[in-house]
Amino acid sequence: MNSLIKLELTRALRNRKFLFFSVIYPSVLFLIIAGNADSTTKVPGSTLTLPTYMMVSMASFGALTAVLMGNSERIAKEREGGWVRQLRLTPLPGRGYVLAKTASAAVVSLPSIVIVFAVAAAVKDVRLDAWQWLALTGAIWAGSLVFAALGVAIGYLASGDAVRPITMITYFGLSMLGGLWMPTTTFPGWLQDIAKWLPTHAYAALGQAIEQSRAPHVQDLAVLVVSFALFAGGAAWLYRKDTLKA
Repeated sequence: MNSLIKLELTRALRNRKFLFFSVIYPSVLFLIIAGNADSTTKVPGSTLTLPTYMMVSMASFGALTAVLMGNSERIAKEREGGWVRQLRLTPLPGRGYVLAKTASAAVVSLPSIVIVFAVAAAVKDVRLDAWQWLALTGAIWAGSLVFAALGVAIGYLASGDAVRPITMITYFGLSMLGGLWMPTTTFPGWLQDIAKWLPTHAYAALGQAIEQSRAPHVQDLAVLVVSFALFAGGAAWLYRKDTLKA
């Protein structure tokens, strides 16, 4: 399995387009959204300034891009091309293939988180305690596993032609409605009620709780746990279904 992980990492790091959108693009968006914001005005309904608020949102967005976009399209195309079928003829267990995909995506997601933090600190003078930087990095990185599982599920659900539109709708829908591109407090009341139950909203709220030195809300933790269980369970079921077809 180690060899497969190395192969997946090499392929990911050679894909310049993927690296741009997963590593550089979130930092660019952060500068566009928070570039002209001052360091004193608070986001409505929050004790955080816009740069501090959007730093977590864009770091979460970058990790989401790496694990969701990276897994879904690659798995669907490899299924269609026969690569997954070939791997089943080797001693590699089925879970090893999924773990290799998740591990490679997770490695790529870490630089996107760190770069957003570095840009926020250098350009917008965002300052946190050392434990908060470490906790934020760990929480956002670990939380990305929820969306890695979703990426695997979509990869086994859709064909090579259909996977991109399905992934893009899911990706942009979760990002916008979950408040990764703008604070959900700017949404109409009915849309805020919907956003509170989306895993992306809970994902960003986890980091925002760390920034405010408080415990995360139980609802946010529950949404993430339930989402991971549903996505991972769906991915496992779809993988077994795909194996029976082969």
